[in-house]
Amino acid sequence: MSWKENLQVWEEYPDLDLDLKIKLTELKNDDKKAEEAFYAPMEFGTAGMRGVMGPGINCMNIYTVRQAASGLAGLMDTLDEKTKQRGVAISFDSRYNSQLFAIESAKVLGVHGIKSFLFDSLRPTPELSFAVRELNAYAGIMITASHNPKQYNGFKIYGEDGGQMPPKESDIITDYVRKNSDLFAIEVKDIEELRENGLVDLIGEDIDKIYLENLKTVSVDHALIEQEGSDLSLVYSPLHGTGKVIAPRMFGDMGFDKISMVAKQAILDPEFATVPFPNPEFTQAFDMAIDQGKNENADVLIATDPDADRLGAAVRLPSGEYQLMTGNQIASVLIEYILHSMKENNKLPANGAVIKSIVSTELATKIVNSYGLKMFDVLTGFKYIAELIQDFEDTKSNTFLFGFEESYGYLVKGFVRDKDAMQASLLLAEVSAFYKSQGKTMYDGLLDLYKKYGYYQEKTISETFEGVDGKQIMADLMTKFRQEGFTEIAGHKVVKTMDFQSQVATTSEGEEKIALPQANVLKYILDDETWIAIRPSGTEPKIKFYIGVTDDSQEASDNKLNEYVKEINNWTN
Repeated sequence: MSWKENLQVWEEYPDLDLDLKIKLTELKNDDKKAEEAFYAPMEFGTAGMRGVMGPGINCMNIYTVRQAASGLAGLMDTLDEKTKQRGVAISFDSRYNSQLFAIESAKVLGVHGIKSFLFDSLRPTPELSFAVRELNAYAGIMITASHNPKQYNGFKIYGEDGGQMPPKESDIITDYVRKNSDLFAIEVKDIEELRENGLVDLIGEDIDKIYLENLKTVSVDHALIEQEGSDLSLVYSPLHGTGKVIAPRMFGDMGFDKISMVAKQAILDPEFATVPFPNPEFTQAFDMAIDQGKNENADVLIATDPDADRLGAAVRLPSGEYQLMTGNQIASVLIEYILHSMKENNKLPANGAVIKSIVSTELATKIVNSYGLKMFDVLTGFKYIAELIQDFEDTKSNTFLFGFEESYGYLVKGFVRDKDAMQASLLLAEVSAFYKSQGKTMYDGLLDLYKKYGYYQEKTISETFEGVDGKQIMADLMTKFRQEGFTEIAGHKVVKTMDFQSQVATTSEGEEKIALPQANVLKYILDDETWIAIRPSGTEPKIKFYIGVTDDSQEASDNKLNEYVKEINNWTN
């Protein structure tokens, strides 16, 4: 049907949710927004779905959430009864409608006789991943739009390993979602009835306690924390989100006593009133933490996004100012600390392995290789890191030590199978205490790495393509890049072209197979060790251009990066 016909269906539905009915009346006065809301169903893929909240088949609302939950229920209806009865763990963040969407999901699952383990209040995404594993649930649902602005929300499905649902099962869920195209026909049951019949169990502190006990195992050097932890001054901001529930208890349990929260950002505010974007990779997210840090002479500042799977950090310099670190820089320093400490204590496993995404820094690879260990590269998406951890455990081939993506996501221990900013926060505090004991900061540690391995820098350029035509424009651009190709970029020869969609890498010597799953990603390796990757986002209407450079001085590295940024900015103009 056309977008106008879809809109008319909603207008004529007699039992439409009252709030959505009011917003639908407002939406009718703006053809462009109305078309975006009704022209096509929401994209549902391996990362679930994410979008603006409001009326429409292309928006997040109780009806599209019910549709997504019915897709999961459809998959679980095909399972044997014992597996199906393991149920689904459900959590949610601090956004508008997040708790409502979580309850609606449970109400749909209950119709199918599927039990829900529903958190009693908001909890971090990594704790949801942990809960799936701890409860031996078949799946998990996390209601969150992560670091997106306030008008967004999302629906993420997790598999029985605690990682995001694998592609095979996700495809089946997508098929069921599409079959249930009549959003208003999806049946729900009353939540009180489901609780009376044992199909909804509330969980909370019982899981918190076990998760917090597991978080204690993240520490690499307990003696160091006992000696130095109480002297470390740290300012923490949950950016109005779920980290508030766990982080203060976690730091206290480990002996980090000088921890203060940014009070205004510890308010669970779905407006995210103190930040333009609740994203710890943006400088503005640290404005309040920096002010508080200066007042308290804090050694380090930490911020986590609203669902507490991403972490950003800033460290105090001798001048008293704070230096923000990138996701790649944070990961590199954490890896160096883990491997150095384990080696010093004769605990470094010979088969130790670190995992990163194909668009993350090569500095980390240099560090890992210097310890005689192996770096594994996977596609973007933490589910691929989770899958490889499981393979390590199944085959006993490697010991997992750390996993990360450049987009501020890290994992230290495998009791969670997604990015875990709580684990990362704890380790980062330990590393800060380590450097403080030497009269240094984490940033000094980073500079030491640069002096040893080279001055690595990375940058991501995002181009947004919103609206009805955005998806097609992005597809056309990717087609253009593939057809035209590059022999040189910014005056440097392309020595290797990697197309992860065709799974073929091309060099002057011929072609070779890329041993990774298919993905709509292009990557180019240049003759000066620079790499450039192009990837449409899986959750936002963006194409991302990634650049990684290295040189023998900071100035040379800066100049090189600037040249490539100029070149890439011309590609979409």
